[in-house]
Amino acid sequence: MKRSYVIKPDLAKQYPFVAYGKGVYLYDQAGKAYLDGCSGAVTASIGHGLEEIAEAMYAQAKQVSFAYRSQFSSDAVEELAEKLAGLAPGQVNWSFFVSSGSEATETAQKIAIQYWQEKGYARKNRVISRWMSYHGITMGALSMSGHVLRRKRFVPLLADYPAVQTPYLYRKPADLSEEAYGRLCADELEQAIVRIGAENVAAFIAEPVVGASGGAIVPPEGYFRRIREICDKYQVLFIADEVMTGIGRTGRNFGMDHWGIEPDMMALGKGMSAGYTPMAAAMASEDIIETIAKGSGAIMAGHTYSANPQSAAASLAVLKYIEKHQLVARAAKEGEYLLGELKKVEQKFSIVGEARGLGLLCAIELVQDKETKRPFPLSAGVTNRVLERAFAKGLILYPAVGGLDGVAGDAIIIAPPLTIERAELDQLLAIVADVLAEIESELAKEGLRV
Repeated sequence: MKRSYVIKPDLAKQYPFVAYGKGVYLYDQAGKAYLDGCSGAVTASIGHGLEEIAEAMYAQAKQVSFAYRSQFSSDAVEELAEKLAGLAPGQVNWSFFVSSGSEATETAQKIAIQYWQEKGYARKNRVISRWMSYHGITMGALSMSGHVLRRKRFVPLLADYPAVQTPYLYRKPADLSEEAYGRLCADELEQAIVRIGAENVAAFIAEPVVGASGGAIVPPEGYFRRIREICDKYQVLFIADEVMTGIGRTGRNFGMDHWGIEPDMMALGKGMSAGYTPMAAAMASEDIIETIAKGSGAIMAGHTYSANPQSAAASLAVLKYIEKHQLVARAAKEGEYLLGELKKVEQKFSIVGEARGLGLLCAIELVQDKETKRPFPLSAGVTNRVLERAFAKGLILYPAVGGLDGVAGDAIIIAPPLTIERAELDQLLAIVADVLAEIESELAKEGLRV
């Protein structure tokens, strides 16, 4: 093969070349079809190859593709911000546009710290986050992430932000009710704030539903209500990382909408542009922006492609498409069907410990012993085996590995485009069952399955 100069995720691996996408399928240059069972990186929420999105991008490109945010605004940017303000909960109305979820969470972090500085509390510069979380790969975003495997190489360079546990119902203590367990996990935040000193804490950040670090882990009822109470009590901003859950993925506009909780800030990405362009946003409340406007008058953040007109036009077209085709409601309906069928898979296979999720953000957790919930060792590479076998059969799935303190934990995220048809879901489920049967048999022969 011709030599490649592209730094790929696995430097020793030969990747097929994608030729085109249509609907929920991607096609390689040999013509093989792959059902996109995870929307790429839980991103391509409206499917591939939509002409009306391409037309919107072309129309914008004919006008102007780039204008620097310190010199111009644009109709596309203003309309996108207005659209998001109409979707977001409460007073979370202002958008700072960037190009990735990592930039969005890091920008939210910076705005939170600056907010307290403008109010005269310069010491409030610590962000508290949870273990088993992932907020991005830039240094600031990774500092807020509790994904042990992704932190590991860079720990000396990272801020010490993860401090509290993530509620994980599958592995909760048996003697605690879901409500009591949720309260216990939430109260850890109060303990952490007291120990660190509220005068030092700017914000708390959390994913409504845990994504890449655990695999569609849904919190117990009442958890985020208690989190909101604690943040209010100690004057700590609450940042909801909606990069994966936002814009309809969970069957609501935003993940936090399931519990009726209004954050102070949100980070958006992925489904905001559905993969048609790099685009993300840090959204902030009226109080935050008014405070900064009356103080320094400028937020100390920005990138060359922030508020890019071309990307804004694409994102605006995506949001209009989601609204036109009622894809948020569709995600709720089809997600209920998908999870119900995955629960049947859970019952059928001994290596599936739990099927879980919300809307079309679902996952299955793989375990060595179903009765004790003992995980496989990471050295067994179980998640990668499933992903590779599924890919060979024409199904793309997404990994969530190492959620148990970086030493164990195997989960597979299943999050197809919100446009997926029932027959396509059934095709997806059939391949998942076929793969699990093969992997379960192999693991038994290797003595890795109880």
